[in-house]
Amino acid sequence: MGKNKLKKFAEMETIPLVFQYPFARLKQETFPLKACWNSDFFHNQNPIILELGCGKGEYSVGLATRFPDKNFIGFDIKGARMHTGACQARDNDLGNVAFVRTSIELLDNFFSPGEVDEIWITFPDPQMKKATKRLTGTRFIDLYRRVLKPGGIIHLKTDSPFLYQYTRMMARHNNLEIISDISDVYAQEDQNSVLRTIRTHYEQQWLDRGLTIKYLSFRPGQDTILSEPPEAEELQPDTYRSYSRGYIQCPQLLDDEQEN
Repeated sequence: MGKNKLKKFAEMETIPLVFQYPFARLKQETFPLKACWNSDFFHNQNPIILELGCGKGEYSVGLATRFPDKNFIGFDIKGARMHTGACQARDNDLGNVAFVRTSIELLDNFFSPGEVDEIWITFPDPQMKKATKRLTGTRFIDLYRRVLKPGGIIHLKTDSPFLYQYTRMMARHNNLEIISDISDVYAQEDQNSVLRTIRTHYEQQWLDRGLTIKYLSFRPGQDTILSEPPEAEELQPDTYRSYSRGYIQCPQLLDDEQEN
C-alpha cells in the first residue's frame, strides 16, 4: 500500500464526521448512531439522504452545500476516495454531512426502519453479469426498503445504457412508481438542476468520452414481493468500459437505446 493511502487512512481516523465500520467491527459492537442520527449526530430533525457508492463524495458534499435543511451521508468501502469528500466537508464546516466507510450490504446495521428519506446511487458498476450485485437489483432494493420511510425515493444517475434500461425494466415489472425518467440529463433545459451542476469524477470521464448521462428516480414501495424482470436477460451489454479496464469500443451503439 502506498504512503499516500496510508496517510489518508490515518487522517480519516481523526475526522469526526467519518465512521469506519467494516463487517469485523460490526460483529463486535453495534453502531451507536443507529436510530438516532438526527438527535445525536446532526442535532436536528431534517431528512436524511444517502449517497451509496459515494466515491469522492461529490454528491454528498454538493447536495449538502445546496440544501442546508437536509442531512447527507455518503457510503463507500474505498476510504482513499472518500477522504476527498470528508476533508471538503470538514474544511467547509458542513454540519449536515457524514461519511461511513463500510460495505453497502451492511446498510441496515446503520439505520432503523424508516430513518432514511432518500437514496442516491451515482455511477455504480452496472454489474452486467450478476443481478444480485447490481445496486438497483431487487436484492438491494429489498435492503433499501428496510431503512427507507414509506414513500421514500431512490435516485439513479448513470452513464450505463444497460443499467438504465435494466432499472426501468425492474421498476415497471414490479409496478414501482417512476417519478422521473431522463435519458439525457444534459439535453434538459434546466441549467441549474443538481443533475447538471454536480458532477462526479467518473461522470466527467464519461462526458469527456461523449457518453450520455441518464437519470431515473422511483419509489421502491414497501410490501410487495419483488422479482427480476425476465426480459432483462435479453439486454445488450454496454459497448465500453471504464478507463481502468479499456477504452471505448463502439460509441455509435450507445445512441441506439431500446425503449422498454
